[in-house]
Amino acid sequence: MANDSNAHSERETFIAEQGETPDGPIPVSDSGRHANLRSRLMDQIRKLSRSTQFVMVAALILGLTMFFVGELVSERIERAAVQSAAEAGAHYMEAFLEPYVQEMSRDNILSPQSVGSLDRLMDSRSLKRHIVSIKIWRPDGTVVYSTDKSITNRKFPMEEIAHALKGNVVTDLEDLTQEENEFERNMNVPLYEIYAPLREISTGKIIAVGEFYEKADSLEQEIKRVRQQVWMVVGAATMAMLTLLFFLVRGGDKIIQRQQVALRMRLQEQNRLHDHNATLQHKMSTATQEFSRINELTLRRIGADLHDGPAQLLTLILIRLDDLAETCTAVDQETMETIRGAATDALREVRELSRGLALPEINNLSLQDELHLVAQRHEQRTGTKVKVTLGALPEDAPLPFKLCLYRFVQETLNNAYRHARGQGQAISADYMDGLLHISVKDSGPGMSADAMMVDTAGRTRLGLAGLRNRVESLGGLFSIDSSADGTAVNAQFKL
Repeated sequence: MANDSNAHSERETFIAEQGETPDGPIPVSDSGRHANLRSRLMDQIRKLSRSTQFVMVAALILGLTMFFVGELVSERIERAAVQSAAEAGAHYMEAFLEPYVQEMSRDNILSPQSVGSLDRLMDSRSLKRHIVSIKIWRPDGTVVYSTDKSITNRKFPMEEIAHALKGNVVTDLEDLTQEENEFERNMNVPLYEIYAPLREISTGKIIAVGEFYEKADSLEQEIKRVRQQVWMVVGAATMAMLTLLFFLVRGGDKIIQRQQVALRMRLQEQNRLHDHNATLQHKMSTATQEFSRINELTLRRIGADLHDGPAQLLTLILIRLDDLAETCTAVDQETMETIRGAATDALREVRELSRGLALPEINNLSLQDELHLVAQRHEQRTGTKVKVTLGALPEDAPLPFKLCLYRFVQETLNNAYRHARGQGQAISADYMDGLLHISVKDSGPGMSADAMMVDTAGRTRLGLAGLRNRVESLGGLFSIDSSADGTAVNAQFKL
């Protein structure tokens, strides 16, 4: 039983450990959930139209702006209304209180007669409708008269009367937190307190400060009504601006959407035309390469026909002339020699044409071997030297490019031999960033300006025009640099 319990305990431990493996559910932190919520919210916002997004942002910004404007205007209006009511009440109370405090300029205290007169004044029904409490302060902060008799002749902090002692009318709405305001707080009615300076009539000197508390029911109602009017105006202006902005942005959004649809259609059309042009270009490239191959086969056939036809016939003519020379007279011997020389020259030219038209087998040659081969054949045929400088060239290239390169170098070397007498013949080639650069140079006198110009028939020299057409037919670039120091014929291909 002990073994069974131990095994059971081990299984529970193993299962518990497996439950804690990374394969179990990984708790998501609060920051991760908030990030997911923000991501989903941003995705939902991006799906909305531009006009809706703009109105949302404008409503937020304009709403906050108008809120602060409304709060500022309401606060200013409330302050102005309270201050105006306070000044009016202060002037009203000064007219009642100043005659009773004149004696304070001498005795610094109110006589019992003045206190009784003030009590009777406070008992009047007309005054009680507005004023609920009165205090008269000495400049040292002592209350010399109060409706609440419990604080008479008590001294309190002077923060409240300090401004009034400077000649200002001070008011505060519902600020009854001071110790001397316990009587007014117990009334449980909205009040605002007013501090007004009381002056000596003869000199205008401030001899006391009168404080009275006026009911704020009507004032609060007026402030509330003004606030409502302000917020109605601000809200109406905000809604009007938002509506106007919405329709303006919505109109612009519709124009943008129409333009996007038009641009999308144009883009689709351009893509279709691009695909069509790519197809045509591929077909043209294939046709060009096939034409180059067929042209090369035709040249080989012509070369073979020249070798097997006219060359053999000229050889037979020379053999027959040798047979006839044995039986000719001395006069005819000279004629026979002339005919033999002409036939020999014709045979040599036919054989040179045949060798020029028939290319060697370059299918299995690399580009470097091919360029070395064409330079070697040119050296053998002309007895001149060709300098070959080759960089890192691709090992293989399509056959049409190989044929074009062979013909390009062969023709430019022939031109260099013909026009520059083979001076400074050089072949250079390099391959970089997918571009094959090849140049054939000589150090001859250079080409004249009119040699590269198009004549009146719209054609350049046949050899140069053939080279240019051959290079450009495979998508290459052809150029000639000629000066008094020599000529360089350049070609560039994308492999």
